[in-house]
Amino acid sequence: MGSSTFALVLALALVACVTPAERKCLLSGSWRSDTGCRMVVSVLGEDGSFSGSYLPGPAVGDYEILTSPLEGSQQDAGLAPQPIFSFTVRWRLQDSETARTTVFLGQCYVGTNGEETLHSLWLLREAAESPTEDWKATRIGTSIFTRIK
Repeated sequence: MGSSTFALVLALALVACVTPAERKCLLSGSWRSDTGCRMVVSVLGEDGSFSGSYLPGPAVGDYEILTSPLEGSQQDAGLAPQPIFSFTVRWRLQDSETARTTVFLGQCYVGTNGEETLHSLWLLREAAESPTEDWKATRIGTSIFTRIK
């Protein structure tokens, strides 16, 4: 009886000492990027697929960027507590006929303080008028998102 009680107490102690790196990072919820963009992942499927909406920060140019749909997928969080993800934003622009799409690729991390962050690389593609204009149609950058509480 004494050894099984000890084993139970030890198991409970180990569960209570889970480090933040062992906690699972969840994509669902609201996020803010280091540039002021906001993202909401509202539907997270069992197969890792997700959808939601994206609203950029201060707009550049002569058009207003509307809340735009996003769709993506993540690695199985059961296999990797800090999953890799990707998603696509199809931009909705008011008063503009230019097509734009951004693809994000990154990883969800849990820091030592338990805070989740999304580190991503993105490619923004605009429609080009011709093959000679293709060189200026793609931009690349990085973004770090933190959870909005």
